[in-house]
Amino acid sequence: MAKFETEVHLSREMRLLDVTMIGVGAMIGAGIFVLTGIAAGVAGPALIIAFALNGAVALLTAMSYAELGSCYHDAGGGYLWVKEGLPKWNGFLSGWMSWFAHAVACSLYALGFGAYFDHVLQEFGVSLPHWAFLSPQKLLAVGIAIIFAWINYRGASEAGKIGNLVTMSKILILAIFVGFGLEFILRSGNIVSHYTPFMPHGWGGVFKAMGLTFIAFQGFEVIAQCSEEVKNPRKNIPRAVFLSLIIVVPIYLLVAFVALGSVTPAGMTPWDYLAQQKETALVGVAESFFSGGGVLLLIGGLISTMSALNATVYSSSRVAFAMGRDRNFPTFFGKVHTKKFTPHYAIIFSFVIVALMAVSLPIEDVAAAADIMFLLLFLQVNIALIRLRRKRPDLDRGFITPMFPWLTIVGIALLLFLAVYMLAYSPTAWLVTAMWTAVGLGVYRLYASKREVAHIQHIEALGRLERKEYTILVPIANPHSVPSLMRIAIAIARKHNAEVLLLHVIEVEDRKPLRAGVVDSTHYLDVFETANDMLEAAGIPTRSIVKIAHRISQGVLETAVQEGANFILLGRQKNPKLLERIYSSILDSVIAEAPCEVAVLHGQISDRGAHDVLIPYGVNIHTSLALEIVPALLDQFSGTANVAAVFGPEIPTDTRSEHLLAIEEHLRESGLTARITAIEGEEVLAGLVRESRKADLMVMGGRSGDFFSLVFGQSLTQDITENVHCPVLWVKEYEEPVPFWKALITPPKKEVIHG
Repeated sequence: MAKFETEVHLSREMRLLDVTMIGVGAMIGAGIFVLTGIAAGVAGPALIIAFALNGAVALLTAMSYAELGSCYHDAGGGYLWVKEGLPKWNGFLSGWMSWFAHAVACSLYALGFGAYFDHVLQEFGVSLPHWAFLSPQKLLAVGIAIIFAWINYRGASEAGKIGNLVTMSKILILAIFVGFGLEFILRSGNIVSHYTPFMPHGWGGVFKAMGLTFIAFQGFEVIAQCSEEVKNPRKNIPRAVFLSLIIVVPIYLLVAFVALGSVTPAGMTPWDYLAQQKETALVGVAESFFSGGGVLLLIGGLISTMSALNATVYSSSRVAFAMGRDRNFPTFFGKVHTKKFTPHYAIIFSFVIVALMAVSLPIEDVAAAADIMFLLLFLQVNIALIRLRRKRPDLDRGFITPMFPWLTIVGIALLLFLAVYMLAYSPTAWLVTAMWTAVGLGVYRLYASKREVAHIQHIEALGRLERKEYTILVPIANPHSVPSLMRIAIAIARKHNAEVLLLHVIEVEDRKPLRAGVVDSTHYLDVFETANDMLEAAGIPTRSIVKIAHRISQGVLETAVQEGANFILLGRQKNPKLLERIYSSILDSVIAEAPCEVAVLHGQISDRGAHDVLIPYGVNIHTSLALEIVPALLDQFSGTANVAAVFGPEIPTDTRSEHLLAIEEHLRESGLTARITAIEGEEVLAGLVRESRKADLMVMGGRSGDFFSLVFGQSLTQDITENVHCPVLWVKEYEEPVPFWKALITPPKKEVIHG
């Protein structure tokens, strides 16, 4: 068996709204519900300034994500950009830190859930006991982390409309909170006293609060991770990045303003009261100024922490999974479960980090550790942007960072400043960060660097050939049809000096996220095995792609556009049963909407090849394409061609002679040497069926038949295909799409086989 590499691509199905909501949902998550009270105690009323400045710092890094996300359209985001733009150890370290950052963020959200759920239990008079050094909140945190690790192992995920609904519900809850809070503040009068002194802890408190809450602004990083699934990512990734910040930052400012201005605790300042309440501070605030407010905020906190938990367990495990696939981690990290098709080992190890951080550190230190990791990761992305501007000026950038490189340098400086300043707030968090970074560098030096070199040498040894200008796309699913399709593909590839792109589409149910379709290579490599062996033996360059989509036809069409395919070769059963006809009709939209030439092989070519090729002649561009393809087939099989012109009894003798002369002229222009058989006085179908007894393959241009003609056999082309005694290669030349209104008023052309 030939060795080959297979690329796995996700179908682009996310709209601008979908990907924007993903970013907004990641930012309006557990961070704002869990950290507002803690950060208010650090900065006082200046928390409003901290949020505003964090928005500005996030904007500078968001520009880097917008630019790189607009020109790199693969899943992975910052990890892949740093890997390409900076030295190899930076690429490993960014992945190592991203894994830890998401896992620690998951610990933060788990602790937030524990605090909120413990509050709910207390409202019902249920008190959980301490277990050794573990508080009830920590026990609940570990419990919910186990649940969501199990959910991710089972393959469930929040996506699409459900994810949008969850995000909108969080926005609605905060909007109600802000609305009642503003009404309470305006009605109470004496507004200034709640915000005086404005900076009780000076600028140091502001900077500490910025570092502590920066994790709440990193949702645009999740947008970049979705790049491979976004429609028109060149435009929509930058738009989603900036739209998410435009939506979120004002909400944060209003939440901070309301939280500080609507509580009047006796004997203490509002910010000291919020600090005392810690994770559940917003619940206490809401309880104080409107009926049911505490319950509403509890619901919002639980929804947010569970939503964030699900997303971060997923993100953390997928970073580890990707690094396992890249050979930076042991191979088992890159394995998926044989039945659940999820990276179970990556999920287990990510959960271990989540649980250890949750039980070993206070929530403030957990938040600080996650913030430091994200600050350092974003710093590397900004540096990668500068390097890639010089290293890859050829990239098609949908967004270009203004005032380059000065704004990017300012962003780097601010990120570094905040990260270093966090040492004053949480030395423990910096110690954890330093230890994790040191372990990562050790792992890279002693293990990953050697594995990475070996993996690169392995890929080079595969001899992956440089891409050709002409590309033939061959979707394959049924191993039995592969040899016949490859015989046709090899012939056409030799004519055009082309590359053959093999495609297998994995269809995922609409309610499931596309990433649920990512499976281990053993599940689909057998589909490519025969094809790769035949192409390699023929000396044809090839690539193999697995496309994951919610519809097979969409996956094929999208790949054709992205890869710039010049020719699509499909396979169909020659005499399908009813269910097979319905299934094969899935590809009708490919035939109708393909941005290039299309051929459909009905049936299978025998092992000895196609030595006698029959061509029904018709005066149209599709027959012209058939005459262009046939010489390549004759060269491949050392065969001969027979052009059949069927003349019904209604056609005069003189007209027949003119048509035969026209056919001879057309053959000369096409450079095809063929005998011409005039079939006179017979029905078209009967004459071609008789001639097909001597043929190994029929090549015809025209219409393959839509859904109803395929199912009910109401097409002359379909009747010919199913009744002749040889396989049929139907070819269709590319035609400009006809507007819908024009198609309605234009009568369909009659199928004509003879001249």
